[in-house]
This record gives sequence, C-alpha cells and structure tokens, in this order.
Amino acid sequence: MTLPLISPAETRRLMAGGARLIDIRSPDEFDRVRIPGSENRPIDALGRVGDAPAVVYHCRSGMRTSANASRLGAASDCPAYLLEGGLDAWRAAGLPLAENRKAPLEIMRQVQITAGALVVLGVVLGVLFQPAFFGLSAFVGAGLMFAGTTGWCGMAKLLAAMPWNRKSAA
Repeated sequence: MTLPLISPAETRRLMAGGARLIDIRSPDEFDRVRIPGSENRPIDALGRVGDAPAVVYHCRSGMRTSANASRLGAASDCPAYLLEGGLDAWRAAGLPLAENRKAPLEIMRQVQITAGALVVLGVVLGVLFQPAFFGLSAFVGAGLMFAGTTGWCGMAKLLAAMPWNRKSAA
C-alpha cells in the first residue's frame, strides 16, 4: 500500500481542518525539533490512529515514512497521507518549527560522533605510539557491524545512560 504524498502547505491546510500530524521519529529526535501541533508516535510503538478527519505522517526526510507506508496506512482509521520530504521540507518551506537547542543530540548522532572519534583516536595512537592501538578502531568497527546486524547497539545503550541524556525529575 502506498500513501499519497502531500506538500507542507497542503499538510498545514489539512491540520487547520482538524487533521492529526503524527511524527514517527524517536522521542529524542522529537524533543530536539518538531512541527508545532504534531504528536510523537514512534514507528515501533505506533498503535491505531483515528478520531480525526485525516492523518498526516512525517519523519525527518520522508524516508522512514515511505519505507513504512503500508504499516502507517494500516494503522489509520481515516484517510492517511505522508508529508513529502518530511521535517526537512517543512523547514525549507519556511514554516514554523519548535526547536529546543538545549535538548541533547539524538542518540544515533551521538553514536556516530563517538564511534568516529574512537576510530580516529585508535588510528592516530597506532601511528604515533603503538600499533596495538589499531585494535581500538577494529573493536569499534566490529561493534558497529554487530549493531547493524542485530539491531542492538551497546554504545547507544551506554550513551543513553549518560547524565546529559537523562530526563530531569522536575
């Protein structure tokens, strides 16, 4: 099943008529930047969506919504659409966004930064001091391959437990 793609302007018009805008990104992505009036319903915990004249799904670029179009359509009890180009297209159209620059970067971006830094560190230390440090780069690479094949990332779990990624109690 494919869902119709609609522009940011058409999405805004539907929202003004009562349509629900569902953001399927992860909560950490949603906390950092979102479209005002959107609801965060991550794709892995979506459930049924109804009680609205229509629903428009979006992600950052439109890739996740397109890849999951049949699942999104099946979860909708009303006409369903995809925001073409996602949040990036909304931003490019000059439409308002709610941004929280104090929210931590998304976990996967933190993983990419940390893994990249550890690989570079292992190579630099291996070249300058001791070839055994190349093992650090190999270890990180193996961890990334494991995460890619199993869907479980130890580095993401570790980073999620860091103080800057914890929600405050207040």
